[in-house]
Amino acid sequence: MMRFIGLMFLFTLTTTTQTGQKELTGQSANPNNLLEKETQAAFDLMKTAAAKEGIQLRVVSGYRSFTRQTQIWNRKYKKYESQGLEPDAIFDKIVEYSTVPGTSRHHWGTDIDLIDANATYSGDVLVPSKFHGTGPFCKLKDWMEKHSSAYDFEIVYTMNENRTGFKYEPWHYSYVPLSRKRYNDYLKNIDLVSFLRSEAIMGMDKISEERIHRYLEEHIKGIHPKLKG
Repeated sequence: MMRFIGLMFLFTLTTTTQTGQKELTGQSANPNNLLEKETQAAFDLMKTAAAKEGIQLRVVSGYRSFTRQTQIWNRKYKKYESQGLEPDAIFDKIVEYSTVPGTSRHHWGTDIDLIDANATYSGDVLVPSKFHGTGPFCKLKDWMEKHSSAYDFEIVYTMNENRTGFKYEPWHYSYVPLSRKRYNDYLKNIDLVSFLRSEAIMGMDKISEERIHRYLEEHIKGIHPKLKG
């Protein structure tokens, strides 16, 4: 009887761990690419408030699956490989702005990339220059700096010269009450090297273990302090 209980406990623990890992790495089913319900509700409130000041918050990237992130990664890897770069150098180029599949905060349904749909703009929208100076999204940026915290959203990759990892992204915000927990669960439960080596991610078998560990320390942890808890 005790052996049966022990096996049941092990099965439950294993199943929970696997399910949790799938959620944290974007491998769980989410065919409609929905944000977490709590995140969506908070965003809707913030969107309504911004609209009163003539700003139409539009999410240009919310939930992103492991499969989608892998497509982005593989396309960029092929591009830089064709230019003759070595694997670690390719890794360095890609992670200036793009995350390694299975490590994106967009996998959690808590993070959003925002623009102002009321603004007049053309070309690529997620570039810092469009949020500064005479850029079309300056009004959005100023409003978010003043009000986003009231709705529990914080910018992720700040303009801070002491911050490591991804470059400054004035468009990327995270819903703190949920993403903080996801972040801490990720660091606690994911064996990053083993995970990346086991997935069909282009070049990952050639990237050095040292580079992957540095990515964890500099990029995954290189976020706004309020998002760490």
